[in-house]
Amino acid sequence: MSDVSLRDAIARHGLDARKSLGQHFLLDPTICARIAALAGDLSGRHVVEIGPGPGGLTRALLATPAVQVTAVELDRRAIALLAELAAAHPGRLTVIEGDALKTDVTAMVPAPRRVIANLPYNVASPLLVGWLRQAAAIEGMTLMFQQEVAERITAAPDTPAYGRLAVLAQWRCRCDLLLRLPPGAFSPPPKVWSAVVGFVPKAEDPGEDLFRAMERMTAAAFGQRRKMLRGALKSLGDAEGLLAAAGIEGTRRAETLTVAEFDTLARELLARQAGSS
Repeated sequence: MSDVSLRDAIARHGLDARKSLGQHFLLDPTICARIAALAGDLSGRHVVEIGPGPGGLTRALLATPAVQVTAVELDRRAIALLAELAAAHPGRLTVIEGDALKTDVTAMVPAPRRVIANLPYNVASPLLVGWLRQAAAIEGMTLMFQQEVAERITAAPDTPAYGRLAVLAQWRCRCDLLLRLPPGAFSPPPKVWSAVVGFVPKAEDPGEDLFRAMERMTAAAFGQRRKMLRGALKSLGDAEGLLAAAGIEGTRRAETLTVAEFDTLARELLARQAGSS
């Protein structure tokens, strides 16, 4: 379907983008095809798309060798348009009306799974953290964010953008900023640039308990990032002892720690929790 015919379908269904849902539709078929290509070879893969809206990216995904595309959409206005697309691709597109924040992608489709999406801006970060928790069961993710969020995800230590999101994402995945898009690529144009980030999960699965410990550690460390770690980590208990056991100076600040150092701290925190229970 061309850009023009897609816009006609949007008009026919009265599907205007809503700010309350963080919607900025990506309609250009060339850009959509490029994003689908950035996900790599989808042969034999089950793809989950979140927030497809009118289905610009969905059409590009259906043009790949993916076994099936499962689209999760909260906006009921888009469901009828997507149902037409599903009818045109029998057996290849499943449309689910629901809240992606309450959806388990690993229970939705069989492996191997990929998540590919132009994420709604207002829920992008919590969606990502949820998928990072399940990263061992997801083969890869190709996700669009506001450029600022994408830069926070891929930031290096000791840079202004480095924070909790960078640590959690880079701890679980190799993260690469693959593509930047100007506001004019979307309808309506957002006020900021957007960017696509590719995620390749690492082989080691830390498990739920260690993931929770890392969440607690990063929340404490970056919650008061101007403080030295010995002060910022007080809410976790014996901060001085925790830092000493991890071989990290208490006078350092969170943004100076590498992902590996946060891993050491999280493992020490988990060990102390296990020892006190």
